[in-house]
Amino acid sequence: MKRELDIVVLSDIHLGTYGCHARELHNYLKSIQPRTLILNGDIFDIWYFKKSYFPKDHLEVVRRIMKMAVNGTKVYYLTGNHDDLLRKFGEMSFGLFHLRNKLVFQVDGRTHWVFHGDVFDASVQRARWLAKLGGEGYDMLIRINRTINWVRRLFGFPPVSFSAKIKKSVKGAVKYISDFEDTAIEIASEKDYDCVICGHIHQPQMREVEAKNGKKIKYLNSGDWVEHLTALEFSKGEWSLYKYDETEFEVVSPRLQVQEREPKIYTLRREEVVPELNGVAAYDAI
Repeated sequence: MKRELDIVVLSDIHLGTYGCHARELHNYLKSIQPRTLILNGDIFDIWYFKKSYFPKDHLEVVRRIMKMAVNGTKVYYLTGNHDDLLRKFGEMSFGLFHLRNKLVFQVDGRTHWVFHGDVFDASVQRARWLAKLGGEGYDMLIRINRTINWVRRLFGFPPVSFSAKIKKSVKGAVKYISDFEDTAIEIASEKDYDCVICGHIHQPQMREVEAKNGKKIKYLNSGDWVEHLTALEFSKGEWSLYKYDETEFEVVSPRLQVQEREPKIYTLRREEVVPELNGVAAYDAI
């Protein structure tokens, strides 16, 4: 049985790059049945499409998402910096598939503000060439990391994340993440939003903090499908952070059919009621 969920938020999938865990994401998508799916930026990596790398498992992810839309799931595609070419099209809708830059909706009387987050990144806004150069280095690091982890698994050792270790050990990286989160929280507070949901920094997170004006803000980050393999889920009145675990899925045929088990979910807190997702205000200036 598929898990029925009210809202699922995914970001930073980076389809079209070597680092994307498309097979694992396809397994996850086949195991859920959300009423609303929010794709919060960098789903496709248009920056690196010139590499002509788009294997079958990446295409299967696209097909699965479109199938979900055909079968009744509302799909909101919010643009990021790696797929910013789509921003030129503005607001578009095709049936249950909607292209937006930002999304605002209410759940249980709480206003949620969803956007990718690259607007807070100076390297993206002011020097795109520098951001692309850093992206090339990151992509190379991920490819090396995956090769090493493949060898580690052969000898029974658990995988390691080089980029995660770098982020934790390099003072500048830690400050960058902290500044990003603080900026998102303060702007959400100024706009009188109750919850802000981002991606971009590849750092899954759920926390509730008090902004400078005293307003409590819930900050959520859906992480990525390059390093962390995470998603945000809203069901039965609560937000949860899902972490993919290969042991939850058993391959029972060459078509990668999966047997679902209870996933590892980290809960923020429980609310009382889950109404319909409603209201879109996608283009207010930050």
